[in-house]
Amino acid sequence: MSLPLAFGMPGAPEMFIILIIVLVLFGAKKIPEFARSLGKATKEFKEAKSAFNDAVHAPPTEQVEPQHNIAPPAEEEELEVDSKPEEKSEKKAEAKEEAQAKSDK
Repeated sequence: MSLPLAFGMPGAPEMFIILIIVLVLFGAKKIPEFARSLGKATKEFKEAKSAFNDAVHAPPTEQVEPQHNIAPPAEEEELEVDSKPEEKSEKKAEAKEEAQAKSDK
């Protein structure tokens, strides 16, 4: 004799036993609250599902080009850029000589 490996749908006697076990575990007051919250959750899920489907299947709306808040380029000032450090030291030496010559007069 072999035992079946899979269980079928529970019949009326099994459902009655399950109902009694649930009633004993949770009590008569908690079952209506549980059913009410389960109904609310199901309703919210269906509303979210329909809103998602509406958004996915809705025709595309008028596309607006994104506005980029980019500042216009600033006016470039002419800056002296010395590429060689030797030139910087020469300019400093010349400036010192000029200052010394002015103070000697």
